[in-house]
Amino acid sequence: MKKATIIGAGLTGLTTAYYLKKAGWKVTILEKNDRTGGAIHTYRHHGFVYESGPNTGMISYPEVAELFEELGDMIELEPANDDAKRRLIWKQDRWHDLPSSMKAGIKTPLFSWRDKLKLLTEPFRKPGKNPDETLAQMVKRRMGKSFLEYAVDPFILGIYAGDPSQLVTRYALPKLYNLEQDYGSFIKGTIKKHTEQIREKKNDPELYNYHKKANKNMFSMSGGLDNLVKALTGTFEEGEILLDCQNIKVCPAGNIYTAKFDHHNETKMIESDALITTTGAHEVPNILPFLREDEKKKINNLVYAKVVQVAIGYKEWRGIPLKAFGGLVPSREHRDILGVLFLSAFLKNRAPKGGALLSIFLGGVRNQEIVNLNDDEIKKLVFPELQKMMMVPDKEPDLFHIFHHTHAIPQYGISTGERLEAIEEVQKHFPGLLLGGNLRDGIGMADRIKQGVTMARELNEIFGKTDKPQNPETQQD
Repeated sequence: MKKATIIGAGLTGLTTAYYLKKAGWKVTILEKNDRTGGAIHTYRHHGFVYESGPNTGMISYPEVAELFEELGDMIELEPANDDAKRRLIWKQDRWHDLPSSMKAGIKTPLFSWRDKLKLLTEPFRKPGKNPDETLAQMVKRRMGKSFLEYAVDPFILGIYAGDPSQLVTRYALPKLYNLEQDYGSFIKGTIKKHTEQIREKKNDPELYNYHKKANKNMFSMSGGLDNLVKALTGTFEEGEILLDCQNIKVCPAGNIYTAKFDHHNETKMIESDALITTTGAHEVPNILPFLREDEKKKINNLVYAKVVQVAIGYKEWRGIPLKAFGGLVPSREHRDILGVLFLSAFLKNRAPKGGALLSIFLGGVRNQEIVNLNDDEIKKLVFPELQKMMMVPDKEPDLFHIFHHTHAIPQYGISTGERLEAIEEVQKHFPGLLLGGNLRDGIGMADRIKQGVTMARELNEIFGKTDKPQNPETQQD
């Protein structure tokens, strides 16, 4: 029986360990905190159910749907209702609907008439030639300045809390980048991909049905996202997950990896055939001290957005109607918040009946210093925005919980290429060692699940284990 040590019991680590165990590996997960779940953490207080990390996910890959199918009755998937399809953008002191159709796009005041006309010629523009083109450069080139300012910029604030002028498109939004590179245009690419799906349905029904599992639906878990964590955690036996593991350091010796760590006032060691890290980039140099200094520097050369997240609840809602996913605030509007989610509008039982649960975000890469403010200072920023944007009365909410995240969201900028190359070289030099986590492969929950499945599959291939069936796409390859 091959042994694997996984460092980190977040969604990536739990998923990787789940599939390795299923394939016959003996697994041990080392977690520095006193709980599993990583960034996922659900709170329950006076009828409110709220998160301190991600609030929702999206079924972006078949691997996500397959994991949920395997967990079966251990979880209750909660899809977002139709209100989540409506998105709002703040412009000139009011909310505007983000267009969801061509007709709405023509009428919206969010974009200039010049850029609306420019969009008609988007299919005829040549693809960019700079592989490290930023998202801001690409959008301005293909769609125009107003689309950048009132669609892409707030979208990036909502996903990355980032700056489109600093994010490299092929790393931050690879699907968008590939639409232009593979098909020459966003619009042509979308149409051709739809045509390819129809052809695939006819020629390879098995592969089509596999891809169709990625239905792009938004989801949470009934009662909170930590129920997904609890279900995954419950698949492991006592001793397979060790919490409160401090000062973890790994040493390779031949084909064996030794993890040394402090656990409950004892120094312990575990030997394994494979070792997987799923931590943030900033933790890797300490965990893997045997790496060369240049490798450590390249891997750790990753900026994380600092974000303040505020959960706000009202047992009786007296503000604007909450019939949307939420609202985003473009940078050029110069407001103190990045955006607000209307969680109780599209998820069940998140607030008492007649009440509301909101999640407000501040900070991001343009305002990193906000994370250092104390609670009173943050309240002074949030309340005026609530009153102006949400029309709430001047009264204390029934719930006001502030979370400070100093390493919230990685920014896939210009240094991403050298980081990925360094990771590839390290893994090539040390077979059985995999570096996962949000330092590569995306930042969403779906990305974390897919990465976990992929890393488990890679180790099975390295060690010649075939217990876990491959998916139709892998079999075809």
